[in-house]
Amino acid sequence: MPEVGHQSSSTESLLSLRGISKQFDGIKVLSDVSLDVRAGEIHALIGANGAGKSTVGKIVAGYYRRDAGEILLAGQTVGLWTPHRALNSGVAMIHQEIQLVPGLSVADNVFLGQEERRGFFLPKGNRERYQQLESELAFGIRGDAIAGTLPLYRQQQVEIMRALARRADVIVMDEPTAILGPHEAERLHDIMRALRAKGRAIIYVTHFLDHVLSHCDRATIMRDGQVVETCVLSGRRRSDLVEAMLGRSVTQSYPDKRTPAPQAPTILHARGLTAGSAVRDVSLDVRKGEIVGLLGLVGSGRTEILRALAGVDRRDGGDVIFDGRALPSGDRHRARQSGLVLLPEDRRRQGIFPEESVCANMTLPYLSRFSRFGFVRRGAERAAVGKRIRQFAIVPSNMNLKIRGQSGGNQQKVLMARWLLDDPGLIMLDEPTRGVDIGSRQRIYDVIVDMAACGMAVLLVSSDFEEVLGLAHRAYLIREGRTIGEVAPDRVAADDITRMLFSGDNRTGRDLP
Repeated sequence: MPEVGHQSSSTESLLSLRGISKQFDGIKVLSDVSLDVRAGEIHALIGANGAGKSTVGKIVAGYYRRDAGEILLAGQTVGLWTPHRALNSGVAMIHQEIQLVPGLSVADNVFLGQEERRGFFLPKGNRERYQQLESELAFGIRGDAIAGTLPLYRQQQVEIMRALARRADVIVMDEPTAILGPHEAERLHDIMRALRAKGRAIIYVTHFLDHVLSHCDRATIMRDGQVVETCVLSGRRRSDLVEAMLGRSVTQSYPDKRTPAPQAPTILHARGLTAGSAVRDVSLDVRKGEIVGLLGLVGSGRTEILRALAGVDRRDGGDVIFDGRALPSGDRHRARQSGLVLLPEDRRRQGIFPEESVCANMTLPYLSRFSRFGFVRRGAERAAVGKRIRQFAIVPSNMNLKIRGQSGGNQQKVLMARWLLDDPGLIMLDEPTRGVDIGSRQRIYDVIVDMAACGMAVLLVSSDFEEVLGLAHRAYLIREGRTIGEVAPDRVAADDITRMLFSGDNRTGRDLP
């Protein structure tokens, strides 16, 4: 059971920030931030998108240089602070976006920078170190597996292993559970509690407020680059945290769904879809104006199904009919031109162009649409981008800022806006609210429901089963790469879905034709 109200036995700060400020492109993102983290404490760092949480974490771990202020470690002021110095001083970070070297093995990634090599070979001592770490964490990942071939949630577990292999005293965890399923997330929380018992300090950046209340000791709440308050969490309610984060009270709710017309045509028809080892037998239909969910555990093949439908990965078998025409296997350009688009799970590697502006990230796939005689019509481009910035409430609204300086939630909004510029017939959303705060999440929900009300079809994947049930008109159950049944979201609860997927019982669903 989660420990609630645990208090660190230490009152001395292991890590302190004093008056930290930071700017990007002339925009102040942190202003006079002060923070104390104690040994033997899980300290949450929470706030809305753009509040500055991840920036604080990266300054603590040496990835960003502070413009002003001090960092103190065990009471001693540190000078020039780099990732290398931070690691050597016992400060490690688990990043929100995957930072692995995809061509290296899992073990090589875990011990990168602290290897004991002999030529090109990982010596027995390092292999034993990896096996000891794996036995402690019980992730079940082979050390010789190539990191880039693993599913994203497995890569996140490798990131966790890499940070823990440093035996750091201070560990910054930036949205570590965002792409983990409930059971994988609970396993990580077990690890965090064990580290706390050993006197380690954990800075936990997350948007999952239930996790904060169940597993953290204190929280520092940020808004607009400043600290609002630091509080003991025992006795606090979720609504208290939300109000402090946003400066107003917000109730999480799902917009009313408009039922598609009975005569609405089927826009996507897939039967017997197979692709690699992850997609084994998938059949599904989506009608115009309908939101359809895919409900499966992490590793069930949900992401791979979307990639095969979008032509990102080649299909080995099966038929896919989109808007009345057969889609060829492995042809993403044909799929997009036909009006079928995919918002990917991994926005950093598969979505954004980090060195380009917000404007360019929205319009790059459509430059021909905004061009005439070889010249981009900037007025038309800016008008289209400005409309989507207002629709998604992207703040700051300056479309010329580089996207790499935006919060993860803003990056997600920009990617959604990109694919809506072309008014597709069907948009497939893979974890659309990952790393997104409660206020921005509500805006994304409204946009999804509005898209469907205007006749667009939506195929939705989320590890948050309540999110799928709250938004979808229908949902398919996915287990081991197969569609095993269908459920009506208004007739089942998230716990029912978990039971069905784990037990193989789908009595509340109905068989596919």
